[in-house]
Amino acid sequence: MKFTPALTLSELASIVGADFDGEPDFLITGLNEIHMVEPGDITFVDHPKYYDKALHSKATTVLINKKVERPEGKALVFHDKPFDAFIKLIHQFRPFEQSNEIISHKAIIGEGTVIQPGAFVGNYVKIGRNCLIHANVSIYDHTEIGDNVIIHSGSVLGADAYYFQRRPEGYKKFESCGRVIIGNRVEIGALCSIDKGVTGDTIISDGTKLDNHCQIGHDTYIGQNCLIGSHAAIAGVTRIEDDVILWGRVSVNKDLVIGKGAIILATSGVDKSIEGGKTYFGAPVEEVRKKWREMAALRNLPAFMEEVRGKLSGLK
Repeated sequence: MKFTPALTLSELASIVGADFDGEPDFLITGLNEIHMVEPGDITFVDHPKYYDKALHSKATTVLINKKVERPEGKALVFHDKPFDAFIKLIHQFRPFEQSNEIISHKAIIGEGTVIQPGAFVGNYVKIGRNCLIHANVSIYDHTEIGDNVIIHSGSVLGADAYYFQRRPEGYKKFESCGRVIIGNRVEIGALCSIDKGVTGDTIISDGTKLDNHCQIGHDTYIGQNCLIGSHAAIAGVTRIEDDVILWGRVSVNKDLVIGKGAIILATSGVDKSIEGGKTYFGAPVEEVRKKWREMAALRNLPAFMEEVRGKLSGLK
């Protein structure tokens, strides 16, 4: 998420009630999680295991719960609960905004786009030209949709990320302030859920097609001309490159990369990053020829064991 206009270090520290180390007029232009940061961003860290990663990330301001030496060219903000302070910033600059109309007057809708009865279009949504939004689709605030997009009934674009921090008293929600960005010529089947980014964007690129009942997690990137079969479940922060095919009921774990042109056969489970240009199957996935050889060997195992037992019996 970007701050418009940018904040100074002293302004930001005042909002969260924290001390800081750095020039008071040091500029902060955005807010992002550690895996999404770029120069100008503030990120947070609240566990010693990740101090070094945060302090040496692209983020130029770090919200941290321990006074440490400030890296060159960066600023530090000290707070006992960095997670809570980060959420306070999100509430300050991307608050929930109630909508009292089925299609917000703050939305921008392109020429030739048809929105069927019962579809909800939230605040600051942008929809391109010649799109078809079917009945009972919900498009949450700040979502952006390109041209010639079709979205079928019951799909939800922009729901919150499934992201919680465990506390002794229960789970603390990480409020989402990112967006969903849909490219041109995308088709989204019925009853799909595409979660917004936590602080960045969930992106589905040009020409990609989703079947019904697909789940796309927060901050996931899906490249161009991909096919995603029904009941596919893709966890957050995953990168799926161009021309990938995921057939029905494929599950993909978080923080993975699926290479360009990979094909993953139905009911497979992806638990690690995989190369492009190959076909995969299984749970966990393996290259399909290897997996089929393993399956053939397992089918032959009972007969083989019986043969071994027979030979051993003959030796007695």
